[in-house]
Amino acid sequence: MSSIIYEKKGRIAYITLNRPEARNAINYEFAKEWVEVLGDFRDDPELWISITTGNGSAFCAGGDLKEFADREKRERTLAFVTSRAPHIINSEIWKPSICALNGPAVGGGAEYALSCDIRIFAENARIGLSEARVGLGANFGTHKLARMIPLGIALEQLFTGELLTAEQAYRWGLANQVVPLSELMPSAEKMAQRILQCAPLSVRRMKENAMKGLEMPFLYALKLNVGPDVYRSEDQLEGARAFAEKRKPVWTGK
Repeated sequence: MSSIIYEKKGRIAYITLNRPEARNAINYEFAKEWVEVLGDFRDDPELWISITTGNGSAFCAGGDLKEFADREKRERTLAFVTSRAPHIINSEIWKPSICALNGPAVGGGAEYALSCDIRIFAENARIGLSEARVGLGANFGTHKLARMIPLGIALEQLFTGELLTAEQAYRWGLANQVVPLSELMPSAEKMAQRILQCAPLSVRRMKENAMKGLEMPFLYALKLNVGPDVYRSEDQLEGARAFAEKRKPVWTGK
């Protein structure tokens, strides 16, 4: 059975973590599949947005501690994840990503959720970096969380390893929405459709500029010119024509 269910429907890539018997914990095979799937999403010009969720009662329990108890297996998995982390955590993918948290997102699962652009929580979902409780460290998650919520709240969560509830995540801005579990995927798909109304190259350009400019002084960030050249794109012409003709634009991503 595949550890990742990967489906392409129209412009949306559906990524479902599929180790429910292990609460979608990350082992070596799982990590390899995840990297391959995200690489395909990144490179497929027909796909403009992704939705990731989990199968079963958890979104992702983080690293598979049963595998980590074996030193050789742990080293193999850690070496792979460390070398390919930019792919797993979306930092080299400028297409928008939605994370639909169907349950707890812990450790590496939380890091992936934090790397996504939009997070929609089921009411039962929780999120946290619990590495300190098992003698590990959350390199990406430590820096990401401290930049996303008040520092004191982030440090409390990191030091205690306790998970934030969906309501707490919403309060501190980690969750865009909190919905009943039955409404999780419909809400994620509705969000995806809202984004797909916009020109895909524009969305990608704005994401890349926002992320690369985030830690730069404002006046330096204003000088950034990264991402697709939307000002000379076919979609820019289509957007102007559609506006003049009072119709919805038909984007091509060109």
